[in-house]
Amino acid sequence: MSTQATLEKETLKGATSNYLSRVKSGDIGSLPAVLGLISLIAVFGAMSEFFLTNRNFANLLTQAAPVMVIAMGLVFVLLLGEIDLSAGYASGVCGAVLVLLVTNEGWSWYTALGASIAVGALLGVLIGTLVSRLGIPSFVVTLAAFLAFQGVLLLLAGEGGTIPIADKTILAVENSNMTPMQGWILWAVSSAAYVLGGLSRINSRRKAGLVVELTQLWAMKTIALLIITGGAVYQLNQERGLSATNSTKGVPIVAPLILVILIAGTFLLSRTAFGRHIYAVGGNAEAARRAGINVKRVRTIAFVLCSALAAVAGMLFASRMNSISPSTGGSSTLLYAVGAAVIGGVSLFGGKGRMRDAILGGLVVAVIDNGMGLLGYGAGIQYLVTGAVLLVSAGVDAVSRRGALTN
Repeated sequence: MSTQATLEKETLKGATSNYLSRVKSGDIGSLPAVLGLISLIAVFGAMSEFFLTNRNFANLLTQAAPVMVIAMGLVFVLLLGEIDLSAGYASGVCGAVLVLLVTNEGWSWYTALGASIAVGALLGVLIGTLVSRLGIPSFVVTLAAFLAFQGVLLLLAGEGGTIPIADKTILAVENSNMTPMQGWILWAVSSAAYVLGGLSRINSRRKAGLVVELTQLWAMKTIALLIITGGAVYQLNQERGLSATNSTKGVPIVAPLILVILIAGTFLLSRTAFGRHIYAVGGNAEAARRAGINVKRVRTIAFVLCSALAAVAGMLFASRMNSISPSTGGSSTLLYAVGAAVIGGVSLFGGKGRMRDAILGGLVVAVIDNGMGLLGYGAGIQYLVTGAVLLVSAGVDAVSRRGALTN
């Protein structure tokens, strides 16, 4: 056998051993969320004739978008083993700032959105400073911020009042669609980037002599992902208008926005020094400090990113509801966002999780909410089921952590 063939055989053997050891120790990443999502879709699809329609699919995406964005912001904080209970109402406050600037002050949508995100970042600086510099537990700080932001939102909107918005660009984000051609172009470009990125990562790890994922396994997962996303684009490009005069088809505009945030967040966590510091601090803060990492700065920046993304979610809430009210970002919003991140595979203990986990978990939560609503179940049953799914996910996380410590 040639030297090259022997090397390839050893690489394959090492990759297989590494993958199996991860599964054995319980480190199975997003697999439970993927299996759960597939199972839920199959169950609700069988029980409701409306669930698998393209109209409902589009509604599900726009309904889940704000929670997904908040969940993606929470990933940065959860990776540190911290929590942000104020992210929901932070989105409401930032959304109110956006709407007030556009409606009452006549600002353009992009300057108002920039100001809204800046306000979110400032809120994150405040929270992050109290947590990292003063050493107050994040649970206490963000619980206080939860109450304070709710009060600020009440002052901005008025009790029982709403702040309407009529800006066409803002409203289009959650209520309009791309053309079918634009949808296919988006799918082709993102698919090509995903494939090239994956191949580049595998080749770079091989050149560095590191164990890589099974190429065959990566290829199977990639093909499956491309088929699923391509099928989704095809379905969304079909006519779903309620009448011949009301044509509605295409991928919702909010989808590429979610994709951009996902790509940016994934790049930040996986390809930058800050991302490596996030995982290091979440895994062992004291060891990270001794290694020269500025732990306080990392914590502060994580809360800034979380609140800034909450501001983007505030824009999505304003777009979907055509207004901001005192309840925006409240009720079950935060619980669903935290649940989405944990259900997707982000560890509550810190140090483990990826940006895409928030998307997977957000889809699981949205499918439960949407599917049970179509079947006529009340909010009580929906909360019970979502809570049970969250508990199971946290249990899987705990078992995974215990398995990693004993191996």
